[in-house]
Amino acid sequence: MRPWNRRLTDRLIQPSDFAHRRRRLLDGMRPGSIALVPGAIEQRRNRDINFPFRQDSDFYYLTGFCEPDALLLLIPGRDQGEAIVFCRERDATSVRRDGPVLGPDACQLALGVDDGFPISDVDEILPGLLEGRSQIYMNLGEHLLWDHRLMMYLEHLAKQRSADEPEVGEIVTLGHLLHEQRLVKHPKELELMAQAAQISVAAQYRALDLIFPGLTEADIEAELHYSYRLQGAKSEAYPSIVATGENACTLHYVKNESVLLEQELVLIDAGCELQYYASDVTRTYPVSGRFSSAQRDVYDIVLAANRAAIEACRPGNHFNLPHEAATLILVEGLIELGLLQGDPEQVIAEGEHDKFCPHKTSHWLGLDVHDVGDYRLGEAWRDLMPGMVLTVEPGIYIPRDDSTADIPEPYRGLGIRIDDAVLIQKEGCQVLTDALIKDADDIEARMAARGATTEEPPAGAS
Repeated sequence: MRPWNRRLTDRLIQPSDFAHRRRRLLDGMRPGSIALVPGAIEQRRNRDINFPFRQDSDFYYLTGFCEPDALLLLIPGRDQGEAIVFCRERDATSVRRDGPVLGPDACQLALGVDDGFPISDVDEILPGLLEGRSQIYMNLGEHLLWDHRLMMYLEHLAKQRSADEPEVGEIVTLGHLLHEQRLVKHPKELELMAQAAQISVAAQYRALDLIFPGLTEADIEAELHYSYRLQGAKSEAYPSIVATGENACTLHYVKNESVLLEQELVLIDAGCELQYYASDVTRTYPVSGRFSSAQRDVYDIVLAANRAAIEACRPGNHFNLPHEAATLILVEGLIELGLLQGDPEQVIAEGEHDKFCPHKTSHWLGLDVHDVGDYRLGEAWRDLMPGMVLTVEPGIYIPRDDSTADIPEPYRGLGIRIDDAVLIQKEGCQVLTDALIKDADDIEARMAARGATTEEPPAGAS
């Protein structure tokens, strides 16, 4: 059953919400300026087959429009209208092949913009709109086709400009304005992110109940994807990581093809995307249903680090404070186990812990799984504010290689990460993925209750 009462085609965020976002951005732009926000283009997978299309996040945030080959222009103070969309025209042949498209006229009405034009007319129309602008807002380097077209337009305008006409102003990145706006989520965005987290938690439980020796990482991955679709999420937010044994020491392991062995752990880092909003959650489980002594030692350290970092997720604390809190717990624990030596603060200062804890604890979460927004303002870490959503994902990784030859064998080959999505509130925070168990005793009890410690795997296991 789907956990919500909407059809898959229903959208929580409505055209009026996208119009409000455009208004906020327009109000922050310099008078006499123009912003270019390209949509994504279709990408070839092989021969005449494309990858599934996913709209550019900035473009979607401002329009809600999900067709390829589109462009949004924002022109503050323009008498004829401040928001213009270029898009594909309706074509009977392409409609029969790929399905309906809105076309410029319907697009104008559906999106609530001031004008809609065929994308084929952009070379004729856009140069005139660029002429005399004090600034051009655009994120160069993200859409190479549009980078090229913009340079072509500006070169043409420069050649046509008379001596008494003003030059076109400088190109300024749009990201500073737009991404600051995206960083703090509004209530409807948070509702979608909470729903995406709920779907991902439910998928993790389905996967947890499937973990038996003899199954494969691919079996677990398939269960995750099935669960997403069953609950109304059309896609994953990022390639699912299902990593058993030493595979978990590869941070972005996505092969997902190994067999689950009884003595190993399996790390599942996976989240769905719901109406373009991402979730992100990681848990690490014992394949046998019970943690070994060494596995439990390391697991409890990572869990304590996860909880310490969440405790630091409070408004007014700077972004890096959860990482600092988690890192101290990780290092103290590794020293207690004898895997590191020395004073914890000195170990951290010298980076000795990096060989076991190689990544930061947090990143922003939103329309992108690694969402936009600066982590620093100038030289200082920025403060956390209500409406920001970040991950908390400490981990310890001990590969079985030459670098760990002096590490006791029970600890080698362990990769453990525990990741939650956290919303900053006016007071404290809310863990969006808190419904997914993470205490070692709770995990063992759950797995024992569904027979994980039996010798016989379920039907279908190899």
